[in-house]
Amino acid sequence: MSKQETLNAIHDLGLLSVLRGPSPDLTLKMVQALVEGGVTGIEITFTTPNALEIVRELNQQFGDQILLGMGTLTRPEQAAAAQEAGARFLVSPHIDDQLAAAMTATGLPVMLGALTPSEVVRSFNLGSDVVKLFPGSLGGPSYLRALRGPFPEIPIMPTGGVSQENVAEWFGAGAFAVGAGSNLCPTALAREGRFEEISQIARKFANAVAGVRRDHLPT
Repeated sequence: MSKQETLNAIHDLGLLSVLRGPSPDLTLKMVQALVEGGVTGIEITFTTPNALEIVRELNQQFGDQILLGMGTLTRPEQAAAAQEAGARFLVSPHIDDQLAAAMTATGLPVMLGALTPSEVVRSFNLGSDVVKLFPGSLGGPSYLRALRGPFPEIPIMPTGGVSQENVAEWFGAGAFAVGAGSNLCPTALAREGRFEEISQIARKFANAVAGVRRDHLPT
């Protein structure tokens, strides 16, 4: 899959599950539950124990059934390691020149984190294909709408504070896609082995995103 094809896939899915799993075993089960619920955009963060090994295992287990990337990149060397493990896109919560250079050098889609208008522009100029608005909960959909005014050419994906209840507002404000963490896949449910409940939440979340995008995006 080319870089543009991956970006198109992220846009078409509209939803990435941001997973900070408590353990390798539980993370794998969390992904299985998400996939069963219809969520196939998966971001495994480097803060997950044995994150690289998990990505390799997920690639073997699911292949093209999921769109798999890695997030919370904070060091330049993590970019090549994530690519080698099989990540198809890379996400960082912040902006750093050396990290951005390492991420863009992989040729994979890159999402650098930003919050302020200046950071959004800097992130884009450093090669971020999609700017990750983080934490999205600080400004909410109204803040994204305000950013889209002067920067309509910059694709923005909010992460943090995205829920089933407000996903319509995010897409109405112009989100390229959304990233969801604990609201989509609660760690507490995984620790308690309640994976069917995770699947149910995923199904409702995915249906909400699909319904909203039919309303807000051109065909």
